[in-house]
Amino acid sequence: MERKIYDEDHEAFRDVVREFVKRYATEEKRKQWEADGEVDRATMLAAGESGIIGLSVPEEFGGAGMLQDYRFRSIVLEEVIGAGQGSLAGAFGIQDDLAVPYIVHMGTQEQKEKWLPGMATGEILGALAMTEPGAGSDLRGIKTTAKKVDGGYLVNGAKTFISSGKTADIVVTFVKTGEGNRPDAFSLLILEDGMEGFEHGKKLEKMGFHGWDTAELSFTDVFVPDANLIGGKEGLGFIQLMMNLPLERLSIGVAAAAAGEAAFHWTRDYVISREAFGERIADFQNTRFHLADMATTVDVMWAYVDRAMELYAEQKLTAEEAAKVKFWATDREAELLDIGVQLHGGYGYITEYPIARAYLDARVHRIYGGTNEIMRDLVARQIVGKR
Repeated sequence: MERKIYDEDHEAFRDVVREFVKRYATEEKRKQWEADGEVDRATMLAAGESGIIGLSVPEEFGGAGMLQDYRFRSIVLEEVIGAGQGSLAGAFGIQDDLAVPYIVHMGTQEQKEKWLPGMATGEILGALAMTEPGAGSDLRGIKTTAKKVDGGYLVNGAKTFISSGKTADIVVTFVKTGEGNRPDAFSLLILEDGMEGFEHGKKLEKMGFHGWDTAELSFTDVFVPDANLIGGKEGLGFIQLMMNLPLERLSIGVAAAAAGEAAFHWTRDYVISREAFGERIADFQNTRFHLADMATTVDVMWAYVDRAMELYAEQKLTAEEAAKVKFWATDREAELLDIGVQLHGGYGYITEYPIARAYLDARVHRIYGGTNEIMRDLVARQIVGKR
């Protein structure tokens, strides 16, 4: 089904992304990223030079100024994921969808001038640190503290499951600056690589996204100057997180739709080319019915996700609507990839094939950004309320 959300500028940008993928997202590169457990800095710099990252950075700071027009970011995800490069898409997403928006939307002028130009070029890589060993979806349960001292804060605590946590130069960090768990007890601080007492811990061995680093972080009396308090005012951290969650969940929904579409294309091509019992696998009725279901599901996914992108551009995408997109799209993604693996037969279980890697990568989409169970609860609260 034809999609109507892209214009000539978007399609011209798609050509740029495709050229980047062809030059820099090679099979050799993918294997190297997976061996190293991270995307190399040279590739991120090349992405900045090509304008593939920095899309969310305003033009005055060297970016494309496309924070509200998520269609450009969608094209990056579609093309990179479609090329079987999920880890690279993840690294790009952390930069543009998680780290950059907090500084663009909520940062002080000084913070924008200091970090955004480098984030647009790939010279400065960012990350977002919320989750802790004892606090996941329940963010008010965090233990990391930031005690006010002369000129700044002393931060103590630990974070885990931090995407790009090993390679990040700056980390937008959710901390407790007050007592109790009221919303105004939390703030966001930018911790910089090299600050004394700030340790990037070990890379975590994951089920999927093997070429994209995930790490533990620890903080021992890390002095963070007042200038690194996002927004310049204490007690806004929880509200700031809530403001950006629709974008984070939209990005996961877009990635899920892109992976679902890729699963369909890989599977279609495989069953057309592969024979069994003297016939193409595509000629068996079971296969044809599955392909029909997959194609239809992909169309419906994009229709829904495209509408969410339009709402985001209009600044009308609510937390509840974004939660719906996140849980529904990632559930459909899982179904599509599962069918794809099955129709690939034994080869679907071999990670040389992109369908197998995407199957492993996709599992976390129903967990991070808020588990799908939490997403359903958020939507249900809007429907029936909560006592």
